[in-house]
Amino acid sequence: MAVTFKDIENARTVLAGNVVRTPLIRADKLSDITGADIYVKFENLQVTSSFKDRGAYNKMSSLTDAERARGVIAMSAGNHAQAVAYHAKRLGIPATIVMPETTPSTKVERTRAHGAHVILSGETLAESQVTAETLVKDKGYLLIHPYDDDKVIAGQGTIAIEMLEDQPDLDVMVVPIGGGGIIGGTAIAAKHIKPDVEMLGVEVKLYPSMYHALRGQPAKCGGSTLAEGIAVKNVTERTITIAKQYVDDVRLVGESDIERAVMAYLTHQKTLAEGAGAAGLAAVFADPGHFRGRKVGLILCGGNIDPRILASIILRELEREHRIVNLRIQIDDRPGVLGRIATLLGQLGANILEVSHRRMFLDVPAKGAELEIMVETRDGPHADEIVARIEAEGFSTRVLDAPGGRETVRRG
Repeated sequence: MAVTFKDIENARTVLAGNVVRTPLIRADKLSDITGADIYVKFENLQVTSSFKDRGAYNKMSSLTDAERARGVIAMSAGNHAQAVAYHAKRLGIPATIVMPETTPSTKVERTRAHGAHVILSGETLAESQVTAETLVKDKGYLLIHPYDDDKVIAGQGTIAIEMLEDQPDLDVMVVPIGGGGIIGGTAIAAKHIKPDVEMLGVEVKLYPSMYHALRGQPAKCGGSTLAEGIAVKNVTERTITIAKQYVDDVRLVGESDIERAVMAYLTHQKTLAEGAGAAGLAAVFADPGHFRGRKVGLILCGGNIDPRILASIILRELEREHRIVNLRIQIDDRPGVLGRIATLLGQLGANILEVSHRRMFLDVPAKGAELEIMVETRDGPHADEIVARIEAEGFSTRVLDAPGGRETVRRG
């Protein structure tokens, strides 16, 4: 049975008062950066910090008493898990969640905190699904699928109704794609309300399952991605059929685009976005010309990011912007040289973060030493000024580009 706009309207009635009607806010700084008129739907403000609350509640609230007594099971990389666990507890339904072993610890802990029994199984969501289906057969649980379910898709579609109520003249909506539930529901609703709105889906390059499915091609998926929430190998006939009818195109984004988008949400919007949640903005960054001058609706679909990963992203972006620079400097091994360089850096307004002083490498002269200094700068031009001044003092300098692994050799 295909999902209809009426199903999505019914879901909206069910969800009223049970999930958060999140705000759609114009992102002034992101608009300035991209040249587009950016509006962000903050689904990271749901109780479980993702849009999954909508589909999970819409599905589980429809269960009969007999189905609730059986208990439910779900497989998820984190956000669907938390949503099922949270709303199952509210509705008095026993819940078991199967999660990939690679799921960030913050998502596992939060799922357990909602009272669900968590099983870690498999490296990928597809492997977790095998475990969940086995438990359905052995234990009689009712499977709450994260995307291959009409009630779930209808629940996610309510996002588009709210967005177009708040901003009726959106030109394009950019929606992350994992299994295709959120793009399916929002596309059905958006095209019903405003047929000329452009619906763009976004996948990561490592998991282009829907991208290739729409082109009738086999998809090669795999690898470690920051956007684990949309790292789905297997889209289904249900979601493919909807996408073929309602989705205009699917874009692929790289890991660096996602990292930049996570950082942009943090620094410019003062909000947390996980990798999957930032995929829409990553697509705008990857192809700004397509969006320039248009009203663009982005769904920040989740904010459950591991603090350690977030810290790594912040550091990597500061290095990309040359606000943190790693210098490798060859010096004479004699008293006062290190102090001379440290004084120079202080005079130039650079903040020294780390220093490593090495002598016992064969590529370093016997009477020499090598300094590795990590410094904090104001921006790229400031970093260039610092390097130029060190070179002017006669020191051979290498600027290490940590994210890309490159070295730029400069001779003093």
